[in-house]
Amino acid sequence: MALPVNIEKLIHGEAVEWERLEFKKGWNPEEVTHTICAFANDINNWGGGYIIVGIEAIDGRPVLPPTGIAVNSIDKIQKEILEICHKIQPHYLPAIQPCLFNKKHILVIWVPAGDLRPYTAPSTLGKKSERRKFIRFGSSTIVAKGQNERRLDELTARIPFDDRINQNASVDDLDLGLIQSYLKQIKSDLYEESKTISFIELCRKMNIAKGPDEFLRPVNVGLMFFNQKPEMFFDRAFIEVVIRKDDFGKEFIEEKFTGPLNIQLRNALDYINRNVVRHEVRKVDFKPEALRLTNYPETAIEEALANAVYHKGYDYGSSIEVQVFPDKITILSYPGPVPPIDQDALKQRNVVARNYRNRRIGDFLKDLDLTEGKGTGFPLIYKSMENNGSPLPEFETDAEHTYFLTTLRIHPAFLKSTAGPTDKIRSATDITINDFEDILTLILSIEEALYKEGTVEYDKNSDRVSDRVNQQIFNRIVEFLSNNGQFSDRVGAIVSDRVGEREKSKMINTLELCIENKSRTAIFANLGLRYHYKNYKKYIEPLINNRWLKMTMPDNPSHPNQQYGTTLQGAILLCLIKQL
Repeated sequence: MALPVNIEKLIHGEAVEWERLEFKKGWNPEEVTHTICAFANDINNWGGGYIIVGIEAIDGRPVLPPTGIAVNSIDKIQKEILEICHKIQPHYLPAIQPCLFNKKHILVIWVPAGDLRPYTAPSTLGKKSERRKFIRFGSSTIVAKGQNERRLDELTARIPFDDRINQNASVDDLDLGLIQSYLKQIKSDLYEESKTISFIELCRKMNIAKGPDEFLRPVNVGLMFFNQKPEMFFDRAFIEVVIRKDDFGKEFIEEKFTGPLNIQLRNALDYINRNVVRHEVRKVDFKPEALRLTNYPETAIEEALANAVYHKGYDYGSSIEVQVFPDKITILSYPGPVPPIDQDALKQRNVVARNYRNRRIGDFLKDLDLTEGKGTGFPLIYKSMENNGSPLPEFETDAEHTYFLTTLRIHPAFLKSTAGPTDKIRSATDITINDFEDILTLILSIEEALYKEGTVEYDKNSDRVSDRVNQQIFNRIVEFLSNNGQFSDRVGAIVSDRVGEREKSKMINTLELCIENKSRTAIFANLGLRYHYKNYKKYIEPLINNRWLKMTMPDNPSHPNQQYGTTLQGAILLCLIKQL
């Protein structure tokens, strides 16, 4: 029996999270019984898990190539699995697929989350064994005790909405073409098998239909992904995108994306990428390479919208609303995060949920490469916004967990505002600064705006900082940057990392000296050092490489009249570090 998953991606941890995988070098019926029980209990609503027999593991990761199992033992092991599953109460039966992986025979046991939890299994397969409730803790199987046992008991007969049977639909509402398209896309062995088996058998193997043959009904997640119009079964199960021309809502364009969840998600993302995302390439004086800027990183948008599709309450009758304003994108879904995640937790970069509202939707989205693994979405959004030089993302809910709002703010270089110079600086300094190169992007965007207003005298060919930026504006920029905790707290550490702790004081002296261009001889004299190439490599070259110091004749480094001047970036760094 083929499983609806790509086996190779599964083994490499690309189909599900590592916590949902258990590797066994050999066949151990007692351990497998406990793990089946634990995955069936699914205490975190992750959707169960997989046991792979024939592959050794170290620290939860597979050791490849696999050791494999003897081909003549496969039938015997499958019969033993049926026997040990009769020892689990209530009765539970997983799906099994023998397969050839890297020329070795292995056995993959798929254990979907059970509908009748809590499940118990004997502590040993010997006589006089006591029954225990097993759960997964990280990548280990343990006995549920204390608070964990209470949590498991509270989940009795509580099935996440996406995995519930839909009594108002029939298996005829599931589309064979959509199912086969999905299986082909994820490269599952079940795709070829689906051409020869009955449709009912296929739905059972996909675990998208449950019940006896005479009353077989689809589960909600099946209708969400394998029905052309899921909004017929789930009110307002679609994505609305509104692009506003201004902040007042007088001019806007609205689009609605319907269909299977994965299709509406892809279509909405394509629409946003075509109509909202913009890229620019800017050549700047201080850097040899051009700056490539994006108003919104596509990865952040994709992950934020996929997160909304994953965690939305499809029994709430509300759509996902994407609002595009001149300076930000907001993504609103209902309800809010599942407790204990609250507003305070959402302020953390790594948000780890204990329970999930939908345990199956995430699996389908991950199989289709539309979302990352559980617990990785928030860090990915933060990282992509930071790498783009954008403000940090904002996540919001209320005390009653009635909504979830994600806000992605535009890169400051793309702001088109009529605000005055002070407002422009204030807005631009909301930028997330990971490195000194981000300061350069920041200053260039501010300087360009101020120059257009006539506030700053702009001279591309000038080497002096004082000629590039009006001193009052320069001081104001430094003030805002020094008050930006996300940057100022890291200045000392970054400088030490770039040039070394011992060299930091000499670096400061050099930047101060070179506000007015100076020769190499003057720099060494100021530092009390001999005119030697090693001293140049140690104290001057790192400043040039970091673009805090520049040559007046960069095309001829060895010119006898060569001088060195502090860059705008270096001058701002100098002001900041002296305040620490």
